[in-house]
Amino acid sequence: MRGTEREKSSALCTELESGRDCFEHHAWADAFDAFSRADRDTSLSAEDLERLAISAYLTNRDEDALHAFDRAHRAYLEVGDCPRAVRAAFWLGFRLASRGQTGPASGWFSRAKRLLQRDGEDCVERGYLLIPVIEENLAEGNFDSAMQEAKAAADIGERFQDADLLSTALHLQGRAHLRKGSVAAGLALLDEAMVAVIEGELSPIMTGLIYCSVIEACHDIYALDRAREWTSALAAWCSAQPQIVAFTGSCLAHRAEMMQLAGAWGDAIAEAGRACERYLDGFDPQPPAPAFYQRAETHRLKGDLDAAEEDYRRASQFGHEPQPGLALLRLAQGRKDAAAASMRRVMGTTTDCLQRARLLPAYVEISIAAGELVEAKQACGELEEIAEVFESAVLRAMADQARGAVSLADGDTGAALVALRRAFAVWNAIEAPYEAARVRVQIGLACRAQGDGDGAELEFAAATAVFSRLGAHPDLRGMEELVARPRAKSHGLSQRELQVLRLLATGKTNKAIADELFLSERTIERHVSNIFIKLDLSSRAAATAWAYQHVLV
Repeated sequence: MRGTEREKSSALCTELESGRDCFEHHAWADAFDAFSRADRDTSLSAEDLERLAISAYLTNRDEDALHAFDRAHRAYLEVGDCPRAVRAAFWLGFRLASRGQTGPASGWFSRAKRLLQRDGEDCVERGYLLIPVIEENLAEGNFDSAMQEAKAAADIGERFQDADLLSTALHLQGRAHLRKGSVAAGLALLDEAMVAVIEGELSPIMTGLIYCSVIEACHDIYALDRAREWTSALAAWCSAQPQIVAFTGSCLAHRAEMMQLAGAWGDAIAEAGRACERYLDGFDPQPPAPAFYQRAETHRLKGDLDAAEEDYRRASQFGHEPQPGLALLRLAQGRKDAAAASMRRVMGTTTDCLQRARLLPAYVEISIAAGELVEAKQACGELEEIAEVFESAVLRAMADQARGAVSLADGDTGAALVALRRAFAVWNAIEAPYEAARVRVQIGLACRAQGDGDGAELEFAAATAVFSRLGAHPDLRGMEELVARPRAKSHGLSQRELQVLRLLATGKTNKAIADELFLSERTIERHVSNIFIKLDLSSRAAATAWAYQHVLV
């Protein structure tokens, strides 16, 4: 009997030692298994229960993590370690909040606060309990309050030399600055927080959380150079820990977006697909809706419209707004009215300016295609205002590209060329080949409208080469149609007459054209008459045909 007890005790020690060793070497799945086996034979200490909880968290065993944090919380209370009990309660509340379980999360945060008030000890955990308050202020748009609370948390982290809290608070301060439009100050704080992340100074959970949050923040304000850098760094961090499961799904979705931007479309589809499969195979507890959306985007650009539609629907099913991608899909299907209706609907319900910025380029494109130039101009103006506030080169390029398209549709080819060449310079500099090629198509159209056939052909050839390399089949078909059309001859039309002709070609009446251009109907009649005389045409139908033939519409 004594021999059996000694054997059990020896086996238990071996399991605990194995669990601690695996934990130390970031073998999270092995650590979880070893601690779980030990837990079946004896009551783990509070410290080992916390290690079990962290291992479960990092291997996406959500329910096991919550249960272990709960047990660690109670075990720390039993030994009189209130701060560590509060820390366990914080992680319980934090994880529940991230799952959308607001009530239980609030309950754990409240319990933690009450314990600290009762205990009266000045400890770093007081700073941790500011984190959910900061997150709530950010979500509600109370950016000044968020910055004040984050500053207080950073001071506590610095005073107790707690790298996790300090870096978290710094990056939250940065996020608040970004949302207020103080981009330079916000990015500086994010960069400072990331120093500790890159140097490996933080705990594994905080490392992953800050990586994801900083990448998301950079993505939101179109700091794409930093988003690329941090996404690559996150991928390397995850790869160095083969048994980590948490954060890797988010990493895959971000990597897919960066790959698409860089023109590696096949890799982008594969990477987003891996994120989707992880959920479908049960590895990730929450559906990767952004990954489904991202895969849909790449399918759409390649012309695989059925696959794109299916993934947009999956993204929507899992709670992700499928616009503007789905509206652009409808445009590619020739369903302009449906595309325009979808964009009006989503624009009418979206209030956050950065979220609107993500929608506005598509709104401009679809409005122009639908012949709604006034809507396109308004959307372009709003995008320019947002770009002015957030001082982002990419946002500025998006606004310039939209302005170029609007000016081109309005017959002002000179203004179009100025804006489009600015946009091209940015897309080319950040190595976004598809966006750069699309701008070159518009530059070519402006050149053609000015009678510069050689300039147009050079732009079209460069764009076609990129579309061919990427496999952008819809754009390639569009280029074939453009190149097949005859070069525009000198027509002698004024800029105003070109505007009128473009609107006439969309089927608008003289009255509708007058309303859109804020002119009298008599003035429009005179312009239409001049158009017929200059082009030697006799009907509106002939004028419409001429406009399409010469790529004015």
